[in-house]
Amino acid sequence: MLTRIGISLENALLSQFDTLIERRGYENRSEAIRDLLRKALVSDAWEGGDENQERVAAVLMVFEHDASNLTQKLTHIQHGHHAHVVCSLHVHLDERFCLEVLVLRGSAHEVLSLGENLIATKGVVWGRCLPATTGEELQPRYEHPHAHP
Repeated sequence: MLTRIGISLENALLSQFDTLIERRGYENRSEAIRDLLRKALVSDAWEGGDENQERVAAVLMVFEHDASNLTQKLTHIQHGHHAHVVCSLHVHLDERFCLEVLVLRGSAHEVLSLGENLIATKGVVWGRCLPATTGEELQPRYEHPHAHP
């Protein structure tokens, strides 16, 4: 069920929003606003939610593969937290640099702590921990035809 609402925006802000919508490929303003709301809700859940509630996050790291046993250090950390590392992807970017992407799952504290620990490992030249959602607290984009009320 959808509920229609109205909002008031300055012309300049609406013009910038329409440019953003076009650049990102949204079908309409409503879908773009729904997406912004979902992002805000996920962010709020991470900031003010129950620290013991299950969370997921993606960790991205770029590093030099020859940097002082770094690959072994990162693998050792992951094995020490194997219950929280759902999967990993290792990509050779060129002859020097690698990108590693990990999906982590656990309590907010466990996931963020592990993500930050990996990123802070000496030799990681760039890293980011991106909090995500299991989807449980968000409404779907559409009603699934087999959904039960």
